[in-house]
Amino acid sequence: MRNFVQRVYLFVLFFTGAVLFVLILKEGFSYYSLPLAKRFFSPLHNLLKPSGKLGHAYGIIGSLMMIVGVSSYMIRKRVKRFSRLGKLKYWLEFHIFLCTVGPMLVLFHTAFKFNGIVSISFWSMVAVVLSGFVGRFIYVRIPRTIQGQELGMKDLNQRDENYTKLLREKYRVAEKALNKLDTFTRSERFKKVSLGNLPSYLVKDYFEGRKILREIKLSLVVTDYNHKTYREIIKIAKNKIALNRRIGMLETMRQLFRYWHVFHLPFAIIMFLIMFIHVGVTIAFGYRWIF
Repeated sequence: MRNFVQRVYLFVLFFTGAVLFVLILKEGFSYYSLPLAKRFFSPLHNLLKPSGKLGHAYGIIGSLMMIVGVSSYMIRKRVKRFSRLGKLKYWLEFHIFLCTVGPMLVLFHTAFKFNGIVSISFWSMVAVVLSGFVGRFIYVRIPRTIQGQELGMKDLNQRDENYTKLLREKYRVAEKALNKLDTFTRSERFKKVSLGNLPSYLVKDYFEGRKILREIKLSLVVTDYNHKTYREIIKIAKNKIALNRRIGMLETMRQLFRYWHVFHLPFAIIMFLIMFIHVGVTIAFGYRWIF
């Protein structure tokens, strides 16, 4: 049920962002596709230019979304009194949503015209967004509690033992299949993983894991399991493989996450600093949207 709610939540966020992008592009494509020299003569120019009513609105709303996305996630993560206000992973997904749709609106605000100091902010924003997806990839591979705190090695090993116990005692999976699964999920096989060979190792490990799952499925064919029990066994086996992959690569992911922060944070600071300067200059020159 918990996974279903998360999938629905992610779908709503993704669907909202995708629909917004399609609608904006559909309405403004005839303008955005024009050469810069010809845009002045378009009937949409006064509406979609960066200082136009709609173009300016894109910039304001997009900037506010990024500010809210960053500040709300940081407050939820770092202020103790808000530690129980919703699950951290949902806040993370909401942060990613706002900090993806926000830059998208800023992109339409620029009308795809980049120059001056603002271009530094824009490309910093692009770096922040792209690195944000990399950061999420790393983050979800560090085992955590429902509240978002990292799990200790003792808790991780206990989970692994519980999976094995369920397969052996409750579902009575064949020992041959269990032995293959145990051999595959030993943490020793991750000792050669480094930051350099991590991408190739993840691909290789994924296909090896699929092979082990196929062997387990074949071992279940000769037994009299009903469809529900069969699916539960496969789900537990998948969880055991995923858990041990995370245990084995825990230190590598922690190290990668530290490096990611070093890359991600400076670009975010540059982006917001120039954005605030840009907003100040815009107001100083009298561009105040509808106010």
